[in-house]
Amino acid sequence: MNPVLRFTMPSEHTRKYQLPFRWPKSPINIVLVEPKIPQNTGNIARLCAGTGSRLHLVKPLGFRITDKDLKRAGLDYWDHVEVDIHENYCAFREQNPTPRTFLFSTAGQRNLYDVRFKAGDALVFGSETEGLSDELLEEADPEQVVQIPIVTDYVRSLNLASSVSIVLYEALRQIDANNLD
Repeated sequence: MNPVLRFTMPSEHTRKYQLPFRWPKSPINIVLVEPKIPQNTGNIARLCAGTGSRLHLVKPLGFRITDKDLKRAGLDYWDHVEVDIHENYCAFREQNPTPRTFLFSTAGQRNLYDVRFKAGDALVFGSETEGLSDELLEEADPEQVVQIPIVTDYVRSLNLASSVSIVLYEALRQIDANNLD
């Protein structure tokens, strides 16, 4: 069975205003395939807590799930994150057969802003050092392989946590604006 981890730390934030926003009934699934840097994963976990998204980690991981850097990056938000750990990408697909899946890669020929996201979609990202494997990209329908537009004159890709943030909030924006569940 797939383990669900919950970390508990007290959280209190008194300066907040709740903006009106239509959160999806089915959470967006953030899938990190073989992440290597604990701080990125911690920041993404915090992002998931702040958006009600579900985090899927696909092994092998470049850190221990109890890593202090991972917890530090997620601060006191871990108790609000649902984390599923999968032995490999095939296991993720077997345990989550229904969500629409989009793979994010610099090899993608489809622009992020041409995708129409829906609640429950799975957004898949590769490791910080290698991205998604050629095998995984070749097996996917080309319509599922998406790129965030960037100027590649000076950088080859964006930071993983930044990429997840960009894509997740675009998906949430669309769901809110179009009342999509």
